[in-house]
Amino acid sequence: MKAVRMIEVGAPLQMQEIPVPSAGAGEVLVRVRAAGICHSDAHYRAGRSPVRPLPLTLGHEIAGVVEQVGAGVSTTRVGQRVCLHYLLSCGNCYYCSRGSEQFCTEGSMLGHYANGGYAEYISVPARNVVPLPDEIPFEQGSILMCSSATAFHALRKSRLQAGETVAVFGMGGLGASAVQLARAAGALDVYAVDVNPDKLGLAEHYGAIPVNARSGDPVAQIHTHTKGKGVDVALELIGLPETMRQAVQSLAIMGRAVLAGIADRPLEIATYQELLGKEAEVIGTNDHLLEELPLLIELARRGRLDLSAVVSRTVPLDAGAINQVLDKLESYSGDVRTVVLP
Repeated sequence: MKAVRMIEVGAPLQMQEIPVPSAGAGEVLVRVRAAGICHSDAHYRAGRSPVRPLPLTLGHEIAGVVEQVGAGVSTTRVGQRVCLHYLLSCGNCYYCSRGSEQFCTEGSMLGHYANGGYAEYISVPARNVVPLPDEIPFEQGSILMCSSATAFHALRKSRLQAGETVAVFGMGGLGASAVQLARAAGALDVYAVDVNPDKLGLAEHYGAIPVNARSGDPVAQIHTHTKGKGVDVALELIGLPETMRQAVQSLAIMGRAVLAGIADRPLEIATYQELLGKEAEVIGTNDHLLEELPLLIELARRGRLDLSAVVSRTVPLDAGAINQVLDKLESYSGDVRTVVLP
């Protein structure tokens, strides 16, 4: 089968012919119908987050159709539409037993430490298969598995309550989902911060108040909008020290800043003025949980989370096309969300 793979750090991905995997005991073989291109993939290619072993097929946002089930699998059937939870966990260690499989002591991740979805087929444990309703197209199902799920988990970590206000820094795939999910959770106002007018327009379409960081200090703009109070929750989805600090500075008294963007430089905070004096919090968030996915998918099925405008481009399973998208993501100039259609 064809697979687009990372061969070495800092080099373009390459197309290779590799064997079709089989569905072993307890596993499911899925024919990939869509695989999202995530900003994390650009970080992997650049070496900011190590990938092993190389060569490896990237792509962790995956949806498709079950092609084969292995011995002992009774939870899914051939022909079923599915999307894939990308965290491979043992289910038995201390962290798995607490429902925090992202810290599994034996854990792995599709497209990071195990072959991913930039391929025609993928084999995964049956417990990683999540049913995809007919109402949700494959390309939207794929990005539900990372950008939407990560935003959903970040909002859960923020302890957002109905009637609170939210600022979302970064209106890429995560931000577009975060705006909608915050509103679905009862946020009174959601402010969307970005420098791209098109992405700000999309945020406004989803009911957010746009804050153009190119036209002025976004912290000052947020404080003006909130009459000096600040926001109760700020989500940082970019991974730059500047925007992480802006998220912290935009907080109200007892506000919570949740940092999801992957950064390779440290964050500096004026601890008294920005944290202690307001009893504010900075919260890290890492991936998401399998238990969160059924509700997330149901929100999408009911239209509370609309991804039809988030998938702004599709490309074929081609190394050149995928590398071009990753190049744009490296410079923060990519589309909202691009999906590979093998």
